[in-house]
Amino acid sequence: MDSSPYQVRPIGRVESPLTDRASAPRQGDEGSPEAWLVFEPEVAEGLRGLRAGSEVLLLTWLDRARRDVLTVRPRGDAARRETGVFCTRSPDRPNPVGLHRVEILAVEGTRLRVRDLEALDGTPIVDVKPVLGPLSER
Repeated sequence: MDSSPYQVRPIGRVESPLTDRASAPRQGDEGSPEAWLVFEPEVAEGLRGLRAGSEVLLLTWLDRARRDVLTVRPRGDAARRETGVFCTRSPDRPNPVGLHRVEILAVEGTRLRVRDLEALDGTPIVDVKPVLGPLSER
């Protein structure tokens, strides 16, 4: 494997009541509380056009994940067969990039209130991308 360094810098952080990984929902639509995405002032222009009611794909860096895990039992269920992490949504993986589909509830400057986010408080934000409709709608 190429070990060339890549630089990914956080553009913001998650503010959430979720602080404990063990008690956080496994997916955003499984009872996660509303949360704030708080962006750095230098990326404020990049937020232009985001509106309440929009859905976005949020990429985070799962900074509390283990990076030495290659196989897991899906959803932590001991009855399930061990599976490669690339077939799961496990946060533990060589590059712990989180992918979250969230709905924007409010925009206040460089702060976005969202729902369906299971990321823990303080999780670094890496990027935001729009959810695109079917090709026929573009």
